[in-house]
Amino acid sequence: MEELLMGGTGMFLFKQGSRNSLNNKRFEETFLSNYEHCLGMRLPHQDTVADVLTAIDPIHLEMVKMRLMSRLFEQKWLRPYRLLGQYYPVAVDATGVVSFDKPHCEHCLTKKSKSGKVTYFHYVLEAKLVTAAGHCFSLAGEWVENPSGDFNKQDCELKAFTRLAGKLKKHYPRLPLCILADGLYPNQTVFDICRSNEWKYILVLQDTMLKSVQQEVDLIRLRKPATESYRVKNGVRISSKYRFQTAIPYKKHLLHWMQCVETKTKDVKPGVENTAEPTASTFEYVSNIEPDRDNIIRLTAGGRLRWKIENEGFNTQKCGDYELEHKYCRNSYRGMKNYYTLLQIAHLINQLVEKSKFVTALQKEHSKQTIREIWRCLTAYMLLVSPTGTPPIQPSG
Repeated sequence: MEELLMGGTGMFLFKQGSRNSLNNKRFEETFLSNYEHCLGMRLPHQDTVADVLTAIDPIHLEMVKMRLMSRLFEQKWLRPYRLLGQYYPVAVDATGVVSFDKPHCEHCLTKKSKSGKVTYFHYVLEAKLVTAAGHCFSLAGEWVENPSGDFNKQDCELKAFTRLAGKLKKHYPRLPLCILADGLYPNQTVFDICRSNEWKYILVLQDTMLKSVQQEVDLIRLRKPATESYRVKNGVRISSKYRFQTAIPYKKHLLHWMQCVETKTKDVKPGVENTAEPTASTFEYVSNIEPDRDNIIRLTAGGRLRWKIENEGFNTQKCGDYELEHKYCRNSYRGMKNYYTLLQIAHLINQLVEKSKFVTALQKEHSKQTIREIWRCLTAYMLLVSPTGTPPIQPSG
């Protein structure tokens, strides 16, 4: 079983993008020898792996992933990335995994276009630990799925969040979390869940959300900034102005409002006219962490970490050779879930490797050496260079 599950994970570890791609390398004796030499086990055929993954209950692999994360927390390696030195920033968001023109299974979600075409798709809600250093580790996932049989309304992201929150609290009961989420989440249900679980939150406040809070802060937006900061990054001058308001009542909760207005101007040499127009962006949040002049910059920076789940998380898994949207197990919903979890485990392992001292030093030594190129060189090494004293091995069934 270890060989079979590692064989499925290995497809993502080596960023092969499909079962067929890894199967082709399996016919190379040198690759097999290196695989066994590095991992201490044989590489199975991917059809055999798929047969196993269609039979395993997805909760088992999800538990493996959560135990791996629990081990990282136990080692205290992630403590330096806590927000305000206290809370682990956890971004929550959903993404599409696969879509079909015809029904895939009874749990498919559906949407109809203006032309009347119906698309069937699967969606997953993720809670990922994000850091300023670029890490994006999956803590837990919850599938947005329709129930079996008849139902009146499709499942949705907010319903899935209630289930995801229960899973997070069960498996990380004492972990101090700060939930980071987009403008869908500032509502009574989410506030209640975070309070009952003793979690902190920083949630994007959109113009159409929490009307009573919006009315409270309308005048505050016109006030003089409470704090300002200036910096230069990559040839751009960045001016940031911060405002906040504490203890705004909303039903049974007291919310704190924060705003960061960021203006970017191209930096030019003295004596050179700057013809570029400055660009301004506004970021607003509600939180149950009280802001002040000393922590407002760190709090808004923590809220902006939410983008990591989009960029370092979903975008990397879709476009960074993991091929998240590929149909690895077209005919099995259970198999599809298990492949998704193996991808998350492989991405966790690869991030630890890619941000290790060895790889970062290699990138500094060769300024144009990308992670993708390093992985291609690794695959070429596995294919072409035999491990010393290791004879070729025969493929397993």
